[in-house]
Amino acid sequence: MNQKELIAAVTAKTDLSIGQTKSLLKILGDVVQTEIQKGEGAEVTLPGIGKISVKQSPARIGRNPATGAEISIPARNKPHFSAAKALKDAAMSN
Repeated sequence: MNQKELIAAVTAKTDLSIGQTKSLLKILGDVVQTEIQKGEGAEVTLPGIGKISVKQSPARIGRNPATGAEISIPARNKPHFSAAKALKDAAMSN
């Protein structure tokens, strides 16, 4: 499902217009990004969908694929999605 199809599906199930649905999805994305920017430990729960949180990726040594030289990859925060039980059950029912 692409963004246009998602907007159409949400609009069909609510009393919102297409413009209002677009705005709602943009606001939802903005809220999630703002919360995630708080760093490790930040999380957003989307009922029936799952939880988006931040995990710390430790610093490590990698290799440049072009030259094979070792490079230092710094520690960083990464978004992490954990699916809700209802979503997992829905995927397994097929």
